[in-house]
Amino acid sequence: MRQRPIIFLLFLIPLAIPVAAGAASMPDGPGTVRRYAIFGPEHQDVTLRDNRLRGAVFYVVSGHGGPDSGARGQRDGATLCEDEYAYDVGLRLARRLLEHDARVYVIVRDNDGIRDDSLLLCDEDETVWGGRDIPLSQLDRLRQRSAIVNRLARRNRDARYHRLIVLHVDSRAEGDRVDIFFYHHSTSSAAARTARRLQDTIEEKYRVHQPWRGYHGTVAPRDGLFMLKSTRPRTVYIELGNIRNPLDQRRFVSVDNRQALANWLTEGLLEDFRLTR
Repeated sequence: MRQRPIIFLLFLIPLAIPVAAGAASMPDGPGTVRRYAIFGPEHQDVTLRDNRLRGAVFYVVSGHGGPDSGARGQRDGATLCEDEYAYDVGLRLARRLLEHDARVYVIVRDNDGIRDDSLLLCDEDETVWGGRDIPLSQLDRLRQRSAIVNRLARRNRDARYHRLIVLHVDSRAEGDRVDIFFYHHSTSSAAARTARRLQDTIEEKYRVHQPWRGYHGTVAPRDGLFMLKSTRPRTVYIELGNIRNPLDQRRFVSVDNRQALANWLTEGLLEDFRLTR
């Protein structure tokens, strides 16, 4: 696996577009419609389903972005860029979490919105929370986004549940097929439990929807990853598949599959929040 350094939100501040507002600042009944421009014109209106995640704070970080597209694959003559697919899954996840009244911060940001296309064009115009450019240096990029997460976590220190969700797409030999897998820091039992609940949720979904296939995604500690060792919230680092493998590509090239990933991760986080309380 290529290491980085080695698949998948928000208050009003100057020059930043909020992805999510604090639940207390808006009407909170089911059926309330809130508008978040970051999701794009087709998806910006979010209907509150319930309050099952009220009190939970999520920080969603899609990997790479800006001058670094991350891993790349080829499909139908087009280039697949890791950052575009991780970002789209991240937006879809953020939107689903908002439907359950979570407070969510999208750290890496773009103006693309949620895209209902199979082949997502690669670009370099992503920024981070606060409208700042993404540095060219990998270490500077990681320091920048971890500092943002830590600052927001301090702002929300009274929340009883924090989770940082980091989304990536792996790069391996073209013939290697991998299932969605998870990393956490070895010192965080809470993050390990969250990762296992996400794993359990996805395994159950495969059991229902593809019982002939099986699911072999793993959960493991990976203490050397910067976003696991340098951030305050409990962090789950998710790899969505191998961007070079044609079968894995279907997991995130398909719009329905990207939405399913977001739905399944949301279900796992709902269960984790319920049990953690």
